[in-house]
Amino acid sequence: MQQVLLIVDVQSTFSPPEWLVDGIRLLSASIPAVASVELHDEQVTPFQRQLGWHPASEDECLVEVDHVFVKHGYGQTSEAIAHLKQMGVERVLVCGMQTETCVLAAGFALFDAGLCPTLVTDLTVGSSLDRSGKLGIDLWKHHFGNVTSRAEVMAQLMLAGQ
Repeated sequence: MQQVLLIVDVQSTFSPPEWLVDGIRLLSASIPAVASVELHDEQVTPFQRQLGWHPASEDECLVEVDHVFVKHGYGQTSEAIAHLKQMGVERVLVCGMQTETCVLAAGFALFDAGLCPTLVTDLTVGSSLDRSGKLGIDLWKHHFGNVTSRAEVMAQLMLAGQ
């Protein structure tokens, strides 16, 4: 199965736990990977004005990937979606920070673009509202159905000889 890993906002701004970064690094070493990083631009997304906080204006993905897309809000950019579609993958594995917000928003963008988003449930962390990510995982299952784990993906890769 042709697949790609989309890593959502695993950057210093959001203080990802070390286990998350390490787990994503292990998986991203086995399949093509792209990432998004969220940067602040108040002219694009009014984080400070509406929420009283904002992500950093400069930051970088903490995992080495094939391509990084900068975004200025919750959703993925049209460039990121176009890139993923051009790859011709059967599914997009999604992991990262803020399961019930930015990760879920990525799922909607992928789904709306005709791609098959699949959440890697043990490589995601929720927001401060729910660090476990359970709310986001439940929402993902409800809207998209497709979830997996890092172990399941690695087992599939081994069976396929990758």
